[in-house]
Amino acid sequence: MQTSILIIVFAPLLAAIIAGLGNRMLGNFVAKLITTGGLFLACALSWPIFLGFLTGSESAAVVPVMKWVESGAMSFDWALRVDTLTAVMLVVITSVSALVHLYSWGYMDEDPDQPRFFAYLSLFTFAMLMLVTANNLVQMFFGWEGVGLASYLLIGFWFKKPSANAAAIKAFVVNRVGDLGFMLGIFGTFLVFQTTSIPEILEMAPAMEGASSIGFLGMRVDTMTVLCILLFIGAMGKSAQLGLHTWLPDAMEGPTPVSALIHAATMVTAGVFMVCRLSPMFEAAPAALAFVTVIGAATCFFAATIGTTQWDIKRVIAYSTCSQLGYMFFAAGVGAYGAAMFHLFTHAFFKALLFLGAGSVIHAMHHEQDMRYYGGLRKEIPFTFWAMMAGTLAITGVGIYHLQAGFAGFWSKDAILEVAYASAGEYSNMAFWLGTIAALLTSFYSWRLMFLTFWGKPRWAQSEHIQHALHHGHDDPDDHNPASQEDAGELHHHDVPAASDHEGTGGYHPHESPWTMLAPLGLLSIGAIFAGQVFHDAFLDQESFWNGSIAYNASLMHAMHEVPVLVKYAAFIVMVLGFVGAWYAYIRNTDLPRQTVEQLGPIYTFVHRKWLFDELYHYIFVVPAFWLGRILWKRGDEGTINRFGPDGAAWVVLQGSGLAKKVQSGLLTSYALIMLIGLVAAITWVLF
Repeated sequence: MQTSILIIVFAPLLAAIIAGLGNRMLGNFVAKLITTGGLFLACALSWPIFLGFLTGSESAAVVPVMKWVESGAMSFDWALRVDTLTAVMLVVITSVSALVHLYSWGYMDEDPDQPRFFAYLSLFTFAMLMLVTANNLVQMFFGWEGVGLASYLLIGFWFKKPSANAAAIKAFVVNRVGDLGFMLGIFGTFLVFQTTSIPEILEMAPAMEGASSIGFLGMRVDTMTVLCILLFIGAMGKSAQLGLHTWLPDAMEGPTPVSALIHAATMVTAGVFMVCRLSPMFEAAPAALAFVTVIGAATCFFAATIGTTQWDIKRVIAYSTCSQLGYMFFAAGVGAYGAAMFHLFTHAFFKALLFLGAGSVIHAMHHEQDMRYYGGLRKEIPFTFWAMMAGTLAITGVGIYHLQAGFAGFWSKDAILEVAYASAGEYSNMAFWLGTIAALLTSFYSWRLMFLTFWGKPRWAQSEHIQHALHHGHDDPDDHNPASQEDAGELHHHDVPAASDHEGTGGYHPHESPWTMLAPLGLLSIGAIFAGQVFHDAFLDQESFWNGSIAYNASLMHAMHEVPVLVKYAAFIVMVLGFVGAWYAYIRNTDLPRQTVEQLGPIYTFVHRKWLFDELYHYIFVVPAFWLGRILWKRGDEGTINRFGPDGAAWVVLQGSGLAKKVQSGLLTSYALIMLIGLVAAITWVLF
């Protein structure tokens, strides 16, 4: 296993360096081949490690890489920790990344900067692998910041687009806010435990529960609570939880493969992984767990409401990601870390499938992302349709508890709702109800997406983006993403263009994607269908599977199976209600959405504008920051520092030079006059 883990972690880094530095010298094909081959190699080596932990043939190990830091009390090596939790993340990261690399062969085929794109993908994967194999907090922070950097590069890949640059900067800045909390948490943890070694910290953590407190604003606050909340603030940034979520939808400005890689299975799950990795610390801080529960449940509900009002197909799935991450966090908050990781595992497959499926739709529609210009696509792109159908059945949780059969999301989402109901933790009842309502909304917006995209009559001819492509014969590679849906904030369902009544819809026919894009959809569909059925026993009921890699509450997981039958069927019931509601509104009575929007009025506008978080942050943070910046610039820098500093010194020299220039006239009479004046002055000084 030692050789395998070294190859898994460093093969993507080596591929990124070769493709990035070789760039145009290698050419598109070689750069893609090296990076994709490196990821498929890493994936091939990851699955045997995971299956080894699943069967019990593998045991936890630490693989040393090199000596790193030796400074006083701080001493740690660069080492790769491999246990069950790591093994789960390895297969998630490498599997999704390998398929995204392959998918990008088709999706990015027309882009002139393919070597740079594939180098960024592999660099991101390396940073994520460093994060999940970290044996100490500093190494984890290295991977943590690495994925932040790589995400900035990927989101802003089409840097000629102002919207892409703005989205990349927004993601970077918002994540820095969370990272500040994460850094403070690491600093505080080192001060308390005098080590950054994760195994040593977790061994000492249980004894620290309620053992000490620190002064804060005149109050005594439990030390472990403060540390865990600070660490969780870092998780809120990376995993786009309520308050630090605003970067996630805007990050859709990046290419669709980036959305699938970063926002489905890897970067946004880093926060969930961190909480589960440090779960013994959080178990020693009940107040911090309550905070995690509240934030996760609130995010779950909040993001689901917004997803019901968006028109951009990628934004709907982005807010879905935000909501599903909320499920994972409130599962961890009630102490069900195994259920949180199980949903992370299943979510990776069906959400990557939905993102890549959406990319296939966008590819077929000349990069049109507005669902109002879709319709009737199931006959035009059947493979993509069935793949997205599998993803939709998985995310909505289709399954029958009595038959013990269902898609991936059925097993993991139901487990989270059941464990929230069974938990005696503070706020767990609230989490159950908000999670149930979010499941209803998830079903509604997921089927809304499917009906608007694949059913009904074609509305393609009314798309300005498609008409532009038809007239010009090709797409502008720097215009892959149409105008942001923010510009369409006041458009409602009655603004959906009328279906074209003539065959051909303006001379355009959607086309199925190439095999390099369809093959990943097929493989991810297998995971979306079977991942929950195959692995639920191990993740939820086998403490031996986790083998101490997370805090496992056996009594809670047992209580999950003893909840009332109505609770077990809650997710199924709301899934059906959501499906029926979407079918009635978008198939049976298509005038109903318009009537609903008119009735709700300001409420709809509030939800469609994402609860006005962007506007609120603009006036609370952005406007004052610019105002202060202008004052410091005009009055501080130019008016004070420059005026009395370099500019002032230059003015004095200039004035002195002018005076000296006038004195040095070159006329003998002038010099004689000066000498006479000097002589008179000297005599006057002597006499008086």
